[in-house]
Amino acid sequence: MSEHFVYADHAATTAVTDTALAAMLPHFTRDYGNPSSLYRFAQEGKTHLEQARAQVAACLNARPEEIYFTSGGTEADNWALRGVAELMALKGKKTGHIITTAIEHHAILHTAQYLEKQGYEVTYLPVDGDGLVDPAAVEGAIRPDTILSSVLAANNEIGTIQPIAEIGAIAKAHKVLFHTDAVQAVGHIPVDVEAWNVDLLSLSGHKFGGPKGIGALYMRKPLRLPALIQGGGQEKGRRSGTENVPGAAGMAAALKEAVDHLPEESARLAALRDKLIAGLSKLPYTRLTGHPAKRLPGTASFVFEGVEGEALLLHLDAKGICASSGSACSSASLDPSHVLLAIGLPHAIAHGSLRLSLGSDNTEADVDYILKEVPAVVAYLREMSPVWDKDAQKPTWEL
Repeated sequence: MSEHFVYADHAATTAVTDTALAAMLPHFTRDYGNPSSLYRFAQEGKTHLEQARAQVAACLNARPEEIYFTSGGTEADNWALRGVAELMALKGKKTGHIITTAIEHHAILHTAQYLEKQGYEVTYLPVDGDGLVDPAAVEGAIRPDTILSSVLAANNEIGTIQPIAEIGAIAKAHKVLFHTDAVQAVGHIPVDVEAWNVDLLSLSGHKFGGPKGIGALYMRKPLRLPALIQGGGQEKGRRSGTENVPGAAGMAAALKEAVDHLPEESARLAALRDKLIAGLSKLPYTRLTGHPAKRLPGTASFVFEGVEGEALLLHLDAKGICASSGSACSSASLDPSHVLLAIGLPHAIAHGSLRLSLGSDNTEADVDYILKEVPAVVAYLREMSPVWDKDAQKPTWEL
């Protein structure tokens, strides 16, 4: 086992910050009342819950009554898509058309596929080689029966940031509801629901220093989606289940801390990211994936030809480096990333992916260590690879 430890998988999850933990702890042992109960002790929990809601709203330029707490980004994504479909069905539109992209998180893609089985039509828009969606393509896909457009704000694998404000303006002009999965964006880039022209936005606490098991769906008033989860009628009757007060308090504290330090932390991470990109891009038969400039400040993603991503991860793990090959949410799969295929990479090359996502605890020394170890591991794996010609020092498909 290596004496070094470098966590470079912050896009997968983050450590709970000291600020978030301090906000949470009282609600486990002291202020633990059920906020739906009527006595004063429980109502103190309700007060803290509403304070957390207001804090999250302020960070998004939203109103507190537009924030609904969920168990995370996946639930929020499901609620957005299925909720809009159910809302339209209640208005007499039993089927309809939905627009999304080929590079969404599986929480969106699998929900869209579920709705297809219910009779809805879904358009999966292509992206360019950098992973960007063309706003004109979104506009061109809108039909009279289009009920929703959903485009992720920043891709979880390659870090490309989409022109959400422009796409939102198009949806607004055509009176089509617009949702964005902003799980990778919130806490990492400026997010403004008004400037972005979004009707629905998903976020998840553990992506920016909050705890796991808590997220939120922003729902622009007067929009009111039907409940996804039935029960006791919490969250103004929209989302049943005992409210997760510790989680909400921790997420709100972490988000405020991230937003308060966003300019300087984004600049620091972008400098470290660019150093990674400059160093690893020097390796032969290596490609940066995602847009070279319009990308998350801490995310650098690559493909190394002639290398298997899973083997790369295991060898880096032995060196004390935590990273991902594609999305951490589905990294156990041996199939190549749907995102990398969508940006035009062949299967053989898409298999050799590596995502390095930096966070608040990473230093320049961490980047230097990565730059030392990754090239050595890539070279070692290529010497073992059946698709790497050792004499020519290139992949066999280049011969």
